[in-house]
Amino acid sequence: MTQTPFGETFRFNVWDDEAGDGLGFTLADPAASRLDLEVAAVERPQVLAFAPEVPNGGAMLVVAGGGYTQLMLGKEGVEVALWLNSLGYHAFVLVHRFPDAAGGPQAPVDDAGEAMRLIRARAPGLGVDTGRVGVLGLSSGGHLAACLAAAYPDAWTAPASAAPAQSARPDALVVAYGPISTNAAGRAVVADKPPLEPAQKQALYEALQPDAALMADPPPAFIVYAASDPVVPVENGLRLQRAYLDRGGHAELHVFAEAPHGFALRTPDLPVGAWPTLCARWLEAVGV
Repeated sequence: MTQTPFGETFRFNVWDDEAGDGLGFTLADPAASRLDLEVAAVERPQVLAFAPEVPNGGAMLVVAGGGYTQLMLGKEGVEVALWLNSLGYHAFVLVHRFPDAAGGPQAPVDDAGEAMRLIRARAPGLGVDTGRVGVLGLSSGGHLAACLAAAYPDAWTAPASAAPAQSARPDALVVAYGPISTNAAGRAVVADKPPLEPAQKQALYEALQPDAALMADPPPAFIVYAASDPVVPVENGLRLQRAYLDRGGHAELHVFAEAPHGFALRTPDLPVGAWPTLCARWLEAVGV
């Protein structure tokens, strides 16, 4: 495989680890700095692995946002992975397919689930406890991360897994400003909200509303939103926490009054800049 410009330790394909040369994805601007690179198209879903200098035995799958039409892989993927490395976690950044005519609505969900199974299969060789594998998603990546804590739709047919003995259920869920269910018809909080394009993207949001389909024994969740977010309403975070409470699950919700959408790790001077510290303490407290 060709080395990517993200500087990962190693990488592996999600569905066929032996297949393909080249990057397997297209960058929107290859000249951008490493932490500002964006993925415009994905031909081959894969995982970029980042190893910590001092491992703590845990791992996190990182899912960047981009509205399911691109991936902010530098800002919301690699930058987050490097932060997790500083805490001792192995970090695995997912480069997933988009919901479109080629892969259908379920493509990103299938990629995320298989990535979790493959990480667990590789975990012993990396010194990672298979019971300490979480997922962290931002924006649309937050929706995709939450899908791993929800029931898989009956109408979908899951592809054969290369690691069927492993579970796709995360041991911890971190969601930041993710559109959990307000993009679904009948559940929008924006008046006269039109369907999203492409049609497969809207179909994904209809089929998987993680708050409504939350699994019976959900993993502990850390949820962070901004009340002022003009792109993803804070109601998404409130719905996810309510679903957790209804299921008797553990969910810690932080709502900051003012922050831009996509704050990620780049607002250290605002109150929301405290969320990584709060999240790190939470991950330690829940044993992941």
